[in-house]
Amino acid sequence: MLIAHYKKALPLLRIPFSLFLMPIFWFGLSALRLPFGAGRAAAVFGILHLLVYPASNGYNSFYDKDEGSIGGLKAPPKVTPELLHLVWLFDALALGASLLLGWSFAALVLVYLLVSKAYSYEGIRLKKYPLVSTAVVVVFQGAYTFLLTQVGVGAPEAQLFEKTNLLLALVSTLFLCGSYPLTQIYQHQEDAQRGDRTLSLRLGIRGTLVFAAGGLLIGALAMSLAYWLRGERQNILVFLVATGPVVALFARWAWLTWRDPAHANFEWTMRMNIVSSLCLSAAFITMLFLVR
Repeated sequence: MLIAHYKKALPLLRIPFSLFLMPIFWFGLSALRLPFGAGRAAAVFGILHLLVYPASNGYNSFYDKDEGSIGGLKAPPKVTPELLHLVWLFDALALGASLLLGWSFAALVLVYLLVSKAYSYEGIRLKKYPLVSTAVVVVFQGAYTFLLTQVGVGAPEAQLFEKTNLLLALVSTLFLCGSYPLTQIYQHQEDAQRGDRTLSLRLGIRGTLVFAAGGLLIGALAMSLAYWLRGERQNILVFLVATGPVVALFARWAWLTWRDPAHANFEWTMRMNIVSSLCLSAAFITMLFLVR
């Protein structure tokens, strides 16, 4: 009977949804010019996507107690105390596994876990503040995770702080800045009822689409500049080809939603997440093999 309660809580960790964040992992690896171990890379991937992100998702769900659709779940189950037990278990497993890769990596993972808790915890709840919460998410899921991945696979300090590597880390944050409000676009009513003044809610549906387009365009231009400076101009072409479907889908969604706000819904948001995650991952994996 006890196991059944934990099985009911498990979907709220939203492990499949965590895979939508994998482009940042591949982006970080593709930016490395020095060889790294495939085993360490696989371990970092598992720690982030199977432990760290699910723990953060579960903690957020525990305090949000969503009744409507959330990322990865159209009809989330009711929140129970067992969910918090799973969160602490995943936190402990993430930190234990991180220690096997080194103290510095484990310390960075711990900081990420603590910040994700501050985002949702009712006593702090950064999520209530649109600009602060957006800054925290785009930095920690963007540049911080980009560099965290590189630390995890053993990148030397000189590589981490090389100028174009830091520029690409910034690019990852710019991409998150453009895409993050899109993940909130269908939750305006529920966020408003909880008192969470998210950036998308402040911008409105049309404003969110314009903001996303601008952020993603700036990110793409900054990425092109970085690759030009690195002498990796073939990566610009790879990126443009791979993200063509993303641009086409976003343009269609924006056009439909501009005419009818009802299209700013869960189904369209998940479709955008899936397509962009797969296309960006394909682009960065291709770049990774081109460099090697």
